[in-house]
Amino acid sequence: MLEVLTGTGLALAAGLNAWIPLVVLGALDRFTGLVELPPAWAWLSNEWVLLILVVLLVLEFIADKIPGFDSVNDLVQTVVRPTAGGLAFSSGIDATTVAVTDPEAFFASQQWIPIAIGVVLALGVHLAKATARPVVNTATGGVGAPVASTAEDLGSFGLAFAAILAPVLVLVGIMALAVLVIVLVRRRRRARRAREEHPSPAP
Repeated sequence: MLEVLTGTGLALAAGLNAWIPLVVLGALDRFTGLVELPPAWAWLSNEWVLLILVVLLVLEFIADKIPGFDSVNDLVQTVVRPTAGGLAFSSGIDATTVAVTDPEAFFASQQWIPIAIGVVLALGVHLAKATARPVVNTATGGVGAPVASTAEDLGSFGLAFAAILAPVLVLVGIMALAVLVIVLVRRRRRARRAREEHPSPAP
């Protein structure tokens, strides 16, 4: 069960930032004893792969904090984040970590299943993030973009490390994301209702 929580936490983290969970997994495998990736995913800890992932992480880190451009970035990331989520989930459930010392082969016969699960999890978080960002930008005149982006990056780091070090904490992250989605949906409904009740005068 802990393996599933590990994979879930990493996939959710990828939904917020595609590169953070992959960098965390690869770096911890290469430079520490906290993670031992399965052979099929050992390429994540290759120094050149890590360098490319870090460069991509820096690019997204910057792009996601520029109002207006962040929405363009979210559009591009609609493909990237779910893909990263699939990779993170699949590698995470088979990895040996400080919390999971003997991972079970839940999906040994059909390797596409964990990738598909990770894609769906990351896509769900990505869609919630992409939907919320224009609302934040409009409500704050763009000032909230870097703040929201920083919070998302911290959330991604937190989920990734929790997934590896204490997978049970992923449940807390799942509940927090669920609450956030509910709040955003309610705010959008209130805003839509307000527009319907007080339409802008025609020019």
